[in-house]
Amino acid sequence: MTPMVHLLLLPLLFTIAGGKDLEEKKGPFENTKLDVPEWTPVPYPIHQFQVTHPEVNHFRLSGEGVEDIKISNDGWLYLERPLDWSQDSHYMIMVEALADDEVVDDPIHVTINVLDINNHAPYFNQSSYSAMVLENRPAGVPFTRVFASDQDDPQTPNAQLSYSLVSQIPNKHHSVLFQIDPHTGEISTTEEGRQMLKAREGIQYGIGEDHSIDTLKAKFDNFCSVQKVPYEENPFFTCVERAEMRRNNVDPLEDPDYTLIVRVQDLGGESETALSGNTRVHIVVQQNLWVNPGPITVKENLKETYPLFIAKVQSNDPDAVYRLVQKEREFKFPFVITEDGEIHLTEELDREEKSMYTLVVLAMDNHDKEVEPPMEIHVLVEDENDNKPMCEHVESVFEVQEGEPAGSSVGELLAYDADEEGTLNAHLTYSIMSQSPDTDPAAFSIDDSSGRIQVLRFLQRKDQREYTLNVKVSDPAFSTVCKVVINVIDVNNEMPLFEKNDYGNHTLAEDTPLGHTVLTIRATDGDDPDSGSSLIEFHISAGDDDGVFTVHTDGKGVGQLVIARPLDFESSPTYRLQIDARNPEPLMKGLEYGSESTAYVSLSVTDVDEAPEFSLDILDVTVPENTTKGSVLLTVEAKDPEGKEIGFKLDGDTQGWLEIDAETGQIKTKGKLDRETLEAFEVTVTAFEKGNPQKSSERVVSVRLLDVNDNVPKLIETKAFICVKKPEPVLIKAKDADSSSFSYPFTFTLGSGKKSPNWELRTVDATTAKLTLKRMPNEDRTFNLPINIKDSAGMGVTQPLEVRVCNCTELGYCYMAPDGRDLGMGMGATIGILAGTLGFCIIVFIVVIKRVKKGGKKKAVTDEEERNAMM
Repeated sequence: MTPMVHLLLLPLLFTIAGGKDLEEKKGPFENTKLDVPEWTPVPYPIHQFQVTHPEVNHFRLSGEGVEDIKISNDGWLYLERPLDWSQDSHYMIMVEALADDEVVDDPIHVTINVLDINNHAPYFNQSSYSAMVLENRPAGVPFTRVFASDQDDPQTPNAQLSYSLVSQIPNKHHSVLFQIDPHTGEISTTEEGRQMLKAREGIQYGIGEDHSIDTLKAKFDNFCSVQKVPYEENPFFTCVERAEMRRNNVDPLEDPDYTLIVRVQDLGGESETALSGNTRVHIVVQQNLWVNPGPITVKENLKETYPLFIAKVQSNDPDAVYRLVQKEREFKFPFVITEDGEIHLTEELDREEKSMYTLVVLAMDNHDKEVEPPMEIHVLVEDENDNKPMCEHVESVFEVQEGEPAGSSVGELLAYDADEEGTLNAHLTYSIMSQSPDTDPAAFSIDDSSGRIQVLRFLQRKDQREYTLNVKVSDPAFSTVCKVVINVIDVNNEMPLFEKNDYGNHTLAEDTPLGHTVLTIRATDGDDPDSGSSLIEFHISAGDDDGVFTVHTDGKGVGQLVIARPLDFESSPTYRLQIDARNPEPLMKGLEYGSESTAYVSLSVTDVDEAPEFSLDILDVTVPENTTKGSVLLTVEAKDPEGKEIGFKLDGDTQGWLEIDAETGQIKTKGKLDRETLEAFEVTVTAFEKGNPQKSSERVVSVRLLDVNDNVPKLIETKAFICVKKPEPVLIKAKDADSSSFSYPFTFTLGSGKKSPNWELRTVDATTAKLTLKRMPNEDRTFNLPINIKDSAGMGVTQPLEVRVCNCTELGYCYMAPDGRDLGMGMGATIGILAGTLGFCIIVFIVVIKRVKKGGKKKAVTDEEERNAMM
């Protein structure tokens, strides 16, 4: 079987991006793009070129990759060898159709793009990694990173890598201590890792201490009693020495604390067919010396020698330089830090002045760069009982009603202590030292914890109006005495009594003004005049559902009945008011108000001839401007309170557009409305009694006209010019008297409706168009162009625009030759010129005569010679 037969039997697994028939090509640079997956089995057909030329019998290839890509005599482009994307991602070849050895048509340029397939597994740049991590390292902050590569196309998911942790060794507590960023490969601790990772125990060295054997011996002596056995023979010392050497020289690869198995996958790790690679990360946990010693507690008013050592910090960098700054930026900052990290207090502290300080310790290198994250240390000031209790008020005053049962609450005495709240130093106790006047038994008690004062017996105001208590308030070390005054107030056991219960009949005209006092009422109360029980309020409880009347009072038993709303004889000709006298304080239990606390008054309203009243206070109407003549815009409604016959009249119509029916109140149009003349206006309607026109009322009617599309867009300027040497487009602007809904945007077109070879008209914005001359005339000319302008509703007309094409002056205006100017002059100027011309002719005649006589000769002088003689 021939290779060609093999080609025809294979499935066409390819993407054609634009194959062309040779007969349909439009030029020699016609391109065809083909996509072919790499490592496709061969022979592999790519594309067949169809040829209609009868003499074509074979094809010729040239360009890149012709050793791998072939073409058969019948136009099949195929692979002879598999393509490798990593070697070359695309090939550019040229295909020529031949009749024997003669090219019969222009060549086709073919671009073959090699498509990457996922045939390379990702791999790490190291087979294993080592890293150090400090104890208490913040979760999520990377301390090392792994890196992997993939030889597939980086622009495809084939090279999109994702990192993950496969396992953590050891993992005895089944706690995930580490995490990895799936995109970057950065490894950090989890929150559990921050708390649980611990370094191997060992000797702690101070700043400036070396890790030599002599330093180790000195520390061994400090912790252990002096041994007579030499260090080299002491098994305890040699054990510590070996552990310390191992800790200081630990190799993560040989002796790691943790080993992480890390996997990398392509295809973003989201496919079951993803390829992967693995590596190991060996981790050693190092002791973190940068540990916060706070919170630090310091007693206030501490009597010590200052500066006083309170804490110490140590950086993991032995050469670190320490700085101490305050977070709150207070004026007072009594702390310093030494070069070896010791924090000292410089003076006594006062908790009442400041209860906590926040110190920020910075560890810097010699270049002033931070080698550790800033450390915030809280210093708490411990309270000392150095403040005595204080009374909230110099004199605390309370009130209690007489007759209250034993155990009734009088009030709570307020006191405070500036020492720390919630401690014994600020815990207060209360006790009554004395009572004035003294009674037996005592009249009051106080709760020793809360300061709540209670009544111990029945009190009568007539027996004693006021009591004074001296209350001792104490904390564990100090005490103070607070003065308390208790007033016994009257109980409301007396009801208000009217001077009379019926205030008779009163007559009022219905036009009586608001605020008018109808009558004065009085009541008395037998309770203590200095208490709330004796205050009297008056309330109209019946007979005035509309609130026409009200009672004004000062609370001392005198009230004025006044008019609060207009009277109306037609709706309410009479009133029978019930007025109650009441105390704001509740009556004593078992006592109720009786008829003695209620009074009545009868009122009669007399009729007054009133002006007509409109049914509405606001009269607005909105109508289209094209409302036809005689249309009813509004019917004004009014009536006379007494039922008399009324009429209507209309004023203020400056345009003469409206009229009113004097009988019915109908407002109609009597002329053509025009919004462009007046969009909104007001007229006044008067309703009057026909029998007494002076009794009238007025209302303003507001009329607003709605726009209709009754105007077309018009050119603002109807003439323009264009300079020949420097032609600039002409800007055409139009306007429309209608509102925006029937106005712009405008549509500009040439009146002919056809495309002009000489002119171009384009819209610039909603109201402007640009007219451009495309072909210059041979001479100055004036063109009358028909311009059609339509508004947004499609309404418009064609309008003439005169455009002059001319030579222009330097100032940019059309130049006009002298013979083209208007030489017409006025009558006076014409007479002056004629007189001058006649005088000139007479002078010339005299000169000629004199020359003839003097020379004795005849000489003909032409008009031109005369002008020369005069010059």
